[in-house]
Amino acid sequence: MAVKMKIEGAGDIERALADMARGTAKGVMRRAMKKSLKPVADLASGVSPFTVAVTSKLTARQRKEARGDTGRSKVVLYVGPVQPNGEDAPHAHLYEFGTGPRVQSSTGRSTGAMPARPFLRPAWDVGTTVMLATLRREVWNEIEKSLERARRKAARVAK
Repeated sequence: MAVKMKIEGAGDIERALADMARGTAKGVMRRAMKKSLKPVADLASGVSPFTVAVTSKLTARQRKEARGDTGRSKVVLYVGPVQPNGEDAPHAHLYEFGTGPRVQSSTGRSTGAMPARPFLRPAWDVGTTVMLATLRREVWNEIEKSLERARRKAARVAK
């Protein structure tokens, strides 16, 4: 499931980010997004057998599907299940959405059905409002930290 969000009314944030170098602005957004998405991942991890992580890494198939998500000025992070070693969990969708009755065509043997046990969608629904408030606060914190680092660097160069 992909959800695209656009935060309106955050003109001050947009102007502050526009005044920074693109790489710096992307780093600011990436750090702020990771901090704000962490509670959603923690909620989902608490009710699922999988570890849920905030990451920018996708499998080759997922990269094909998410081709439009990339861009020079875009910062894209994903929240999803991973295995303990950090690899993707290719069977997590079966747990989230369940399966219908499965019957082997060659033998006719039934392997049963798996009921849906959603963990990501409920965590997203519960955590969205907190996540947006946290994102706004964290972006400002990261902007202030970046400006302070730039000031210190300029002072070192001036000496």
